Amino acid sequence: MSIREKTFSLIKPDAVSKQLSGAINNRIETHGLQIIAQKMLWLDQYCARMFYAVHKDRPFFGELCDFLCSGPVIAQVLRGENAVQKYRNLMGATKPEEWADGTLRKEFGEDLCKNAVHGSDSSENAALEISLFFSGFEVFDC
Repeated sequence: MSIREKTFSLIKPDAVSKQLSGAINNRIETHGLQIIAQKMLWLDQYCARMFYAVHKDRPFFGELCDFLCSGPVIAQVLRGENAVQKYRNLMGATKPEEWADGTLRKEFGEDLCKNAVHGSDSSENAALEISLFFSGFEVFDC
């Protein structure tokens, strides 16, 4: 069943520093997703820890937060049919050894941490992540 929904995307510091946001946006749009909100930010530790709170008990939590604060990121709201799953398919697997050809992480990622992009894993998490970065007035949803 096809559902029109929103999802959250974050272009990570590694991809922003390599000026890959335009190429990533192009791939997002050619895969049938619309960018309805976008902004560049430089996160502090507090924001990074809130964003990655789900990983707080994992040994890599501190490294992950440090990386997210290492440079600007681009936060986005994407909209489209089955947007969460469509964007997850476009991003590719989390583990580098599972990155498939044609995915953003295979093309632009370096390793488990520096993997170019983040995307929500469910509609519920998408709503939460969107609310961390955007007010209702910043999302063009007509």
